[in-house]
Amino acid sequence: MDKYVINGGKPLHGEVEISGAKNAAVAIIPAALLVDGVCRIENLPQISDVEMLLTIVSDLGCKVKYINKSTVEVDARNATYKDAPFELMRKIRASYYLIGSMLGRFGVCKTTMPGGCNFGVRPIDQHVKGMEALGATIDVKSGFVLGDVQGGKLHGARIYLDKVSVGATMNIMIAAVLAQGRTIIENAAREPHIVDLANFLNSMGADVRGAGTDTIKVNGVEKLHGGCYTIIPDQIEAGTYMVAAAATGGEVLIKNIIPKHLECITAKLRETGTIVQQYEDSVLVKGASTLRRANVKTLPYPGFPTDMQPQIGVLLCLANGTSVITEGIYDNRYKYVSELRKMGAEIQVDGRVCVIEGGHRLTGAPVMACDLRAGAAMVIAGLCAAGQTEVEDIHYIERGYENFVGKLRALGADIRIEEFPDDQDGYDKVVCIPV
Repeated sequence: MDKYVINGGKPLHGEVEISGAKNAAVAIIPAALLVDGVCRIENLPQISDVEMLLTIVSDLGCKVKYINKSTVEVDARNATYKDAPFELMRKIRASYYLIGSMLGRFGVCKTTMPGGCNFGVRPIDQHVKGMEALGATIDVKSGFVLGDVQGGKLHGARIYLDKVSVGATMNIMIAAVLAQGRTIIENAAREPHIVDLANFLNSMGADVRGAGTDTIKVNGVEKLHGGCYTIIPDQIEAGTYMVAAAATGGEVLIKNIIPKHLECITAKLRETGTIVQQYEDSVLVKGASTLRRANVKTLPYPGFPTDMQPQIGVLLCLANGTSVITEGIYDNRYKYVSELRKMGAEIQVDGRVCVIEGGHRLTGAPVMACDLRAGAAMVIAGLCAAGQTEVEDIHYIERGYENFVGKLRALGADIRIEEFPDDQDGYDKVVCIPV
């Protein structure tokens, strides 16, 4: 097992380059199954979720060739239906995108229920609703999602999502591109990675219109052809470094970003007194000598992203006054609070509302990464805490952040990866307790 060891109290300074968007990449790779040719995907983040998905599509018969560390070619012309490696599928949330791509390509699917981070129930009812509207028969049992299309070909449909769901929106888009006729998705999510998926599909010959609005129209085509596509920069990775710069009182230029995607994060940071200067494809963040309280409510895009909630929570622990966070997406995304309390934070949680009494210095402690974004939050807490912090279960973090330690060290952070045995004497395993 590995852990991060962080000696805090050092402001971050310098420049950091943002990698490709995780949430776009993990949908684009399954969508490559639909392409009748070679598709070249550029700006792929080097993270474990991407590696696992490439292994899964390779197991389904795709030829996967790395051109360089961030560019891969996927040739799906000889892909065939078979049982995918379920142990890998269980480890990642994005496994459910294979429902849409396998039904679209093979007319049949067998996937596991979504894995990944555990911060609440991950219902796939909207995914199932969409696939059934497109003509598939779906059965969810024993941890598996089984799907079959009579006649082997999906058909277009009008689908209204009962709640805004990023995953369901993208999954239905993937399934619909080769379906017969037109599919209309209403109450669709509008996140940047949804637009990126649509642009990828269109560059391969699909006809997807309206991505980025609440109504998406997909006109089915006979087949997709090969091509080349570059994934957008990662909004959440950029936001994480923005908060890290603000929390440590540093000054960091964050490069290779799309400023519009970060507007909700930028606005909230400025509210705390943090200086944020935007440029064409970069943003400069300067920490304030005194941070001000702020209230945050997570909402679907263009609102403040739920994936930035734990990180901003750390920043508000340092801000003078009482801050309130309201989680508008998930039921149980405050598991990290018990870890922050070990570092001296004063936080109370009631359902989806978190009240933070800020202005207190954090101190280093052994903590764990409860999930991907909570793990990033614990690293930020360690960077600005007095003393040494050890972060366990870092595999969650490496699911979504490319070269996290290397990038932080380049900014002046005192952080390293340390291996330790499961039965290390004198080390009490940290248990993440829901609050």
